[in-house]
Amino acid sequence: MDKYTGKRLDGRYEIQELIGVGGMAVVYRAYDTIDDRTVAIKILKDEFLGNEDFIRRFKNESKAIAVLSHPNIVKVYDVSFGDRIQYIVMEYIDGITLKEYIDQQKDIKWKEALHFTVQILRALQHAHEKGIIHRDIKPQNIMLLQDGTIKVTDFGIARFSRSDTRTMTDKAIGSVHYIAPEQARGDMTDEKADIYSVGVMLYEMITGQLPFEADNAVSVAIMQLQAEPRKPREINPEIPEALEEITLKAMQKEPSQRYQSAAEMLRDIEAFRRNPSIRFQYKYFIDETPTKYVDAINTVRPGTAITPAPQSQPASASYDDGYEYVEDEKAKPAKSPVVHILGGIGIAVLLVALVLGIMAVFRSCQTTELQEIDMPNFIGMSWERDIKPLNVEGEKYGKMHFNLKYDYDPNQEEGIVLNQDPMPSGKKIKEDFTFTLTINSSSATVPVPNVVSKKQEDAEAEIKQAELVPEIQLVNDENTAAGVVISTTPAEGTMVPVKSTVVVLVSKGPSEKKVQVPQVINSTFEEAKRKLEEAGLTVATPIEKNSSSPKGYVLECDPMEFREVSVGTVVQLTISSGVPEEIKTDVHVQLPANLNFAVNFQALVNGEEVFSKTIVPSDIGIQSVSVTGTTGKVPMVVKLNGQTYWTCIIDFDDNGSVKEEKYVDNFYLPDPSSKPDESGQPSESEDNDGARDDG
Repeated sequence: MDKYTGKRLDGRYEIQELIGVGGMAVVYRAYDTIDDRTVAIKILKDEFLGNEDFIRRFKNESKAIAVLSHPNIVKVYDVSFGDRIQYIVMEYIDGITLKEYIDQQKDIKWKEALHFTVQILRALQHAHEKGIIHRDIKPQNIMLLQDGTIKVTDFGIARFSRSDTRTMTDKAIGSVHYIAPEQARGDMTDEKADIYSVGVMLYEMITGQLPFEADNAVSVAIMQLQAEPRKPREINPEIPEALEEITLKAMQKEPSQRYQSAAEMLRDIEAFRRNPSIRFQYKYFIDETPTKYVDAINTVRPGTAITPAPQSQPASASYDDGYEYVEDEKAKPAKSPVVHILGGIGIAVLLVALVLGIMAVFRSCQTTELQEIDMPNFIGMSWERDIKPLNVEGEKYGKMHFNLKYDYDPNQEEGIVLNQDPMPSGKKIKEDFTFTLTINSSSATVPVPNVVSKKQEDAEAEIKQAELVPEIQLVNDENTAAGVVISTTPAEGTMVPVKSTVVVLVSKGPSEKKVQVPQVINSTFEEAKRKLEEAGLTVATPIEKNSSSPKGYVLECDPMEFREVSVGTVVQLTISSGVPEEIKTDVHVQLPANLNFAVNFQALVNGEEVFSKTIVPSDIGIQSVSVTGTTGKVPMVVKLNGQTYWTCIIDFDDNGSVKEEKYVDNFYLPDPSSKPDESGQPSESEDNDGARDDG
C-alpha cells in the first residue's frame, strides 16, 4: 500500500485507492466528507516538490481549470499548495480514456467520431474564450463516460494566451503524434495549435490509424513538419467527402489555413450535419520545397537542414529514422570533376523532361479548361423539380455545386428557392461555381448554437446566423461576468424550427442583495422553479438525467441548496428522465475443473442469450460475464454444451448483486473425442463425473 491510501487530507478527503500515475503526479479516488461526494485527487510526486518547473506546471493546471466551467471539462473543486504536499481536488470521472476506446473499438463509425469531436471542440471553445490554450490535446487526455459524454482533462501544460505562448521544446512537452507543426518548431502557439490536434484525433478515429507514424518521436515530428497525410477516404472510402475536407482543413500545417477557432470548425460540422452532401471546396497552397529547417527539436542541432536519406546510405547515428544531417558546405571535401560533368548531364536531362512535362500539362489544361457562363437565377424555381434532376454531368446545371439552407415562408410553395448566394447579376461565372440556396420548408429545423460564456453581441450574431431570433434577458449572476451569456432556452443543440425565438440569459454581474438557495431536491421541477423564483433567483433550462426517481423530479441543484448567492443568480437544475439508470454488473462463474476439452459456454438472462463462447473449462477456471439492467430481479442461466450448469438471480434493485447461486449437482458432459468401452460408457480414465473444484 502506498503512503496516502487510507489517509485523510486536511481532515476532509479520505483517500480510497490509487487510480492513476502520470509523469509528475499520482491520482487517487477519494471521498469528500464535507460535500458528501466522490472526488479525484491529483497529488504532485514527492520528487518534484523542490522542482520549480514542475510546481509551476502543477499550479498552471489548477489555475487553468479553476477559471473554466463547462460540462465537457473536468471540474476543479479545491487546491492545496503546501510545503509538504501539493494537490488538486477534481471531479471524479468514472470512464475510460478516448485512446483506450479507440484501441478497443478499432473501427469507430464517423458519426460517433463526430459526436466526440463536437464535445471536444465545445470544451476548447470555452477554454479559448477564457484565454486558455490546452497545448496537449490527445486521446489520452480525453475521458469518455458510459453515456458518451466527453471530458477534457490534464491542463498541466496549458498557457494563458495573453501570457507566454512559446512551447518549451526542450522539455518534450505534448505528444508528438498530435502536436502542431508550430509547436514542434518552438514557434508562438495559440488556439489553432489545439485545432490541429483535434484534426489529428478526428483523422485517427475515422481512419483507424494515425496520420504520421515512425520508429521514433523525432521522425514523427519531422513528418508533422514536412509530410502530407494520406487522404482519409483513401483509407476508408465510407467517409463523406465533406468530413474529409473538415479533417484536412483542421490539420493544415500553416496555421492561417486552418480553422481559426473551435467555433469556426463547429460551424462547418453543423453545416455538414444538416447537409451531408455539402462541399466546402477548400484550396491550399502546397509547398513542394524538399528541405525544411527543424531547429526546435532536441535531437536536431539548431540550424541543421534535414533531407531524406538515400536508401543505400546509413542514417545519422543518433537515431535510425531514414533522415540524415547535412553538414555545412564549407566542411565538405571537394568533389571530382567527373561528378560535376555527370551532374551537368543529369540537370540537362531533367530540364528537358521538365519542359516536356509543362507542355503536356498546358495542352491538357487547354482541353479541360472550365467555361464561363452567365450567372443563373434560381429564385422561384423548385429544388426537387427544376434543379436537382438536372444536377448531373452534361445537363444545364451539371458542373455547379449547391449548399442548401432552409427557411419558411407560408406564402410560398414548399421546396421553392427563396434566396441564393450570390444573388443573380450580369456577371460571368465558372461553370463549376458553388451556390448557397435557401429552400422553403415548413419542417425546416436548425440546432440552437452553443453561445454559453460568449459575449452578448457575439451570441446574438451567432443565433441570427443560425436563422433564429434571440430574445435577451438580463439577470444578476455572481458566477458570470457582466455581458456574458449564462444559458439559453431551448438549450444548445436542441433542434427547433427556423425563425424560432431563443431566450438568452445574459449576466448583469452580481447583485449586492443576497438570498439563500431554497431546498428543492426531490421535489417536482414545477415546485422547485416556483420556490427559486419566489426567492428572487432565475431558473435555467433543466438538464435531464436517467434515474429511477419519478420523471421531472429534481436530482441536483447548482448552486447547492442553502448556499447564499446574489439575487437573480441563475440556478441549474438536473431532473429525472424517469428512465432508470442502467446498471452494469460482472457475474463470475466457477467452471468444472475436470472438463479438459472444448465446450460451448452460453449465458442467458431472462431467457435471452447475452454471452456465448467456446472455452476449455479446466484452462480458464472462472468465466466472467457482464450483464446490464435497470430494475427488478432477473434470472440468469449458464449452459455448457446446451446443458444447464449454473443459475442465479441478479437483483438490479440492489445495485446488480448476484443472489441464489446454484450449481447443478453431479453435472456431467461426455468428452466428444472419447470412445465408449464395450458397455457403451466412456472408459474410467475419461470419466468426468463433472464435480466442480470448489477449491
